[in-house]
Amino acid sequence: MNQRYDFREIEKKWRAEWEKNPINKEDDVKPKFYCLDMFPYPSGTGLHVGHWRGYVLSDVVSRYKVLQGYQVLHPMGWDAFGLPAENFAIKNNIHPSIATANNIANVKRQLHEISAIYDWDREVDTTDPNYYKWTQWIFVQMFKHGLAYEKEMPLNWCPSCKCVLANEEATNGTCERCGATVTKKNLRQWMLKITAYADRLLEDLKTLDWSDKVKKMQSDWIGKSYGAEVDFKVVGSDKKITVYTTRPDTLHGCTFMVLAPEYKDIPELTTPECKEAVEKYCFDASTKSSVDRMTNKEKTGVFTGAYCVNPVNGKEIPVWVADYVLADYGTGAVMCVPAHDERDFEFAKKFDLPIVQVILPEGEEEKELTEAYTGDGVIINSGDWNGMKAFEAKEKVPHIMEEKGLGKKTVNYKLRDWVFSRQRYWGEPIPIVHCEHCGAVAVPEDQLPVLLPQVESYKPTDTGESPLAHIDEWVNTTCPKCGGPAKRETNTMPQWAGSSWYFLRYVDNHNSEALVSKEKADEMLPVDMYIGGVEHAVLHLLYSRFYIKFLYDIGAVDFDEPFKKLFNQGMITGKNGIKMSKSKGNVVSPDDLVRDYGCDSLRMYELFVGPPELDAEWDDRGIDGVYRFLNRV
Repeated sequence: MNQRYDFREIEKKWRAEWEKNPINKEDDVKPKFYCLDMFPYPSGTGLHVGHWRGYVLSDVVSRYKVLQGYQVLHPMGWDAFGLPAENFAIKNNIHPSIATANNIANVKRQLHEISAIYDWDREVDTTDPNYYKWTQWIFVQMFKHGLAYEKEMPLNWCPSCKCVLANEEATNGTCERCGATVTKKNLRQWMLKITAYADRLLEDLKTLDWSDKVKKMQSDWIGKSYGAEVDFKVVGSDKKITVYTTRPDTLHGCTFMVLAPEYKDIPELTTPECKEAVEKYCFDASTKSSVDRMTNKEKTGVFTGAYCVNPVNGKEIPVWVADYVLADYGTGAVMCVPAHDERDFEFAKKFDLPIVQVILPEGEEEKELTEAYTGDGVIINSGDWNGMKAFEAKEKVPHIMEEKGLGKKTVNYKLRDWVFSRQRYWGEPIPIVHCEHCGAVAVPEDQLPVLLPQVESYKPTDTGESPLAHIDEWVNTTCPKCGGPAKRETNTMPQWAGSSWYFLRYVDNHNSEALVSKEKADEMLPVDMYIGGVEHAVLHLLYSRFYIKFLYDIGAVDFDEPFKKLFNQGMITGKNGIKMSKSKGNVVSPDDLVRDYGCDSLRMYELFVGPPELDAEWDDRGIDGVYRFLNRV
C-alpha cells in the first residue's frame, strides 16, 4: 500500500467525533473510577514533552477503565494563582489576570491536541472567584477551629529592592533580581497548625497504596523522634539553655553547646569581648538559606564567651554559635557530643574542643578517635550508666533523668507549622478583618468570596507589605462583630491553598451552596488513581492530606485520605539527563512534533521511551521509528 497515513485529517476527524459523542458518557449504572492528573500551572512557555508523559499515562489508564466498563471521571483545570504567574507578569509587564488567561488558552489548546478524554465541563481555575470562595471558606473554618493563627516570622529580605523574596528568589544568599546580599526581616504571617495532625499524617501512611519511596519522604519530612529535653544552667546567670536530644545516653560526652544564630538569648549570653564577632557571624548567617547552611561541608562558628553546666557531671562547657544549627528544629540549641556525631566531630577538630568517648564497640579497647563513632556498643566514661548497651540506654536514660529531675522524656517533630501568607498581589485574599476592639475577625461566610481587587501596580512594595495594603478603599471596612472601623487583611494565600483541595471541586464544580455535595462526594470520591511527578511527593501531597483530614473532622467529607493510589511518572530529561528548562535551552515543545508527526506518534513515543516510573532521556530520532510503525499499521 503506497498511500501514507494522513494523521492530520484522521486525528482532526476523531477529535471532533469524540467532542460530539464522548466515549466516556455519564452513566448512573456503571461503577465509578476517578483518574486524576496533577493539574498544571499555566506557564507562558506552555507544556513540554515531559508534561505530556504524565497526561498520556493518565489518559491510557482512563481509556482502559472505560473499556473495562467504568464511568471514568478524568478532569482538568488550572493551578493559576501564585508566585510563578506573578513573576511572569512582572517580567513581561502584563497584568497577572491577562497573562494567566492567555497562558490558560495556550495550554488548553495543547491539551486538546493530546486527544485525551478530559471532561471539560468539570474544568476549574483557582483564580475564579466561584472557586476561591471555597478556598477562603476552608481558611475561615480553620480559623474558627484554632488552626489558623498569626505569628512574626523571619523572611528573606532584599535591602536593595526593598521587598520580601521567596526562597527560590534568594539562591546562594543573593537576590536573583539585583544580586544584593539577602538578609532576614521579621514580618507578621498567618500560620496553619499542620503540626496538630503530625501523628495522623504519619500513622495513616500505612493505609495508602503509594510507593515506599514517597511514603518515606513524607515520614522523614514529618520526622517524629523520641528523646529528652535537658536543661543546662548558664554559669553566672539565672538563665538556662534547654536542648532536645534523641541520644540522652551520650550526655556524659557533651563537651560544648552550639546555638542557632537566631537563638533569642544570644545577646544576653554573649560577653562584651565577644559581642562584635558574634553579631557579625549572626548577620552573615542570616544571608544564607537553611539548605545552604545544612549542606555546607565547612563548619563555621563563633564563641559567645559564655559557659553552661552539663547536668549529669557538673562540668562547665563552652557555648558557641554555629549556622549548621537551625532555630526551627528542637529548641535551637544543640548539646554537642563530638565523639559520636560527625558534624560535632568536625566542629570540635576545627576549634580544638574536647572529645570524650562514651560508647565503645563491644570487644574493643578505648583509643583516640579519628572519626565519630555512631554505632552501638557499651556505655563508658558515664558514671552509673557504664556497662549499659548504648541503644538500650537510649530508651532507659530519659526515664532515669526524669526521675532525678534532670530532664523529661518527650517527642519531637521536624514538621513545622505552615507559613501560609504571602506579601504579594496574585493570590486569594485572606478572609480576615482586623478590628482595634475585636482583634482578628473572620469574614462571615455569606460575604465570601472576598474579591481580589484590580490594581495597576502589582509589584512587591518597598515596605514588605502586599500591594493590597495601599488600596485604601479596599482595605478600610467595618468589623463583622462590632460594626466599628476595621481593616482587611492584606496578605494573600500561597499557591498551595488552591491546589490542596481542587480534586474535590471537579466532582461538583458548579455548586454555589457547598464545597462539594455529599451525594456527589459519596459517588466519586476519594480519588482512585493520582498521577504526577515525584517532585510533589512531600509538600503538595502532605498539604492535601492535611486539608482532607481537617475537612473530615468538621464533617465536610466522609473520608480522611484524598488519594487511594499514587503513581509518580519518571521525568523526561534533555541530553545527558539534564532537566528540561527554558534557561538551559533544552525544552522540547510538543507543538512542532504534533504538527510533523501527529498526536498518536507523540503519544506512543511517550509510552515507549522507557518504563513509565523511570526517568528517560528525550531523543527526537525515536519518534521517527514510531511514526514509520504507525504508517505501516
